[in-house]
Amino acid sequence: MLKYIHFKAKIIELLKYIGPGLLVTVGFIDPGNWASNFAAGSEFGYVLLWVVTLSTVMLIILQHNVAHLGIVTGLCLSEAANKYLPRNGSRFVLWSAIAASVSTSLAEVLGGAIALEMLFKVPIKLGAVLVTVFVFILICTNSYKKIERYIIAFVSLIGLSFIYELFLIDIDWGEAASACITPSIPQGSMLLIMSVVGAVVMPHNLFLHSEIIQSRALNKKDEREIERQLKYEFMDTILSMGIGWAINSAMVLLAAATFFKDAVVVDDLQQAQSLLYPLLGGNAAIVFAVALLLAGISSSITSGIAAGSIFAGMNNESYNIKDRSTREGIILSLGLALIVIFFINDPFKGLIISQAVLSLQLPITVFTQVKLTSSKVVMGKYANKPFTRILLYGITILVTLLNVLLIISSFADFSI
Repeated sequence: MLKYIHFKAKIIELLKYIGPGLLVTVGFIDPGNWASNFAAGSEFGYVLLWVVTLSTVMLIILQHNVAHLGIVTGLCLSEAANKYLPRNGSRFVLWSAIAASVSTSLAEVLGGAIALEMLFKVPIKLGAVLVTVFVFILICTNSYKKIERYIIAFVSLIGLSFIYELFLIDIDWGEAASACITPSIPQGSMLLIMSVVGAVVMPHNLFLHSEIIQSRALNKKDEREIERQLKYEFMDTILSMGIGWAINSAMVLLAAATFFKDAVVVDDLQQAQSLLYPLLGGNAAIVFAVALLLAGISSSITSGIAAGSIFAGMNNESYNIKDRSTREGIILSLGLALIVIFFINDPFKGLIISQAVLSLQLPITVFTQVKLTSSKVVMGKYANKPFTRILLYGITILVTLLNVLLIISSFADFSI
């Protein structure tokens, strides 16, 4: 009986720390991910599953590391960069992060607009305006805790349907398992590879996690409390990113099993509604569109919060929806994204390119993060150990090299 009571107390204590990771997970189960995953699976089958696996491993390491920054210092990544980097350096990093946030918001809002077109025949541009206004109102009128509840519910709705579908269709599990851990770069796949990387390891999520990890109001200078937070944060990150990996992999698997075998390349999200047909029959189109709309709205919220945090940090302030700097950051991200959407002729291609753009900014954010979390001036005794530094810089170099390959392949395609 005593063991049961002790176990129950541990679970209750763990639940106090669960949430920030799930909120971040929503950021990489967004319309941009949907487009990248469906395109990857339909065009290359199971071959690019390794990208989802590698990206998720990198994500766990990076999100865990940036959460340490928030817990130990009480500063988000933006505030820490503004405080500890030279002004010119911090401005370059943070303005590039704002640009990445705009690219993220573009994908989220565009995905929601596509869903409104599927459901109600609303023109894409009008739908984008409606989604933007609705998201801004949600951010400005809800507390973190309320938003988290909505978003966790959205993730559950979106994810369970795709995962369950795997048991209703024919999957070559042996080939899929091999593809998850065997790197392969087929000709013409670099844009999709970097789109998947950028869709999973999203720069704005690193800023977001370091901000919302503080929303528990548990940050104290008591070392025992810090140690407890560090331990449970890792469990939260592993659980949340693991869920994200399962959902993203399921999307690639479904697209491979449904479209690749028939040589059908997905170039429109509406095509992908057939993925839910084995489970939902004639209701598949409606449920798919509703799930896409919820994904667009929920991930737009996280993108907006991240932009508010980045912009507030630039002005040496913490995220506070009542403050001018925070609201200006949110408006900047959502507003510029909306403007760009008005110039996009191919929404699906716009989603793919927006995610690849994120990968181009990623090394800047990661290098900044590693520099800060490796500094004893910033982190004290919690600064990165040598092995952790090597691992983190290795991730930065890997992403940079992949970006170089993307640029080279783009020039090669252009010259042809």
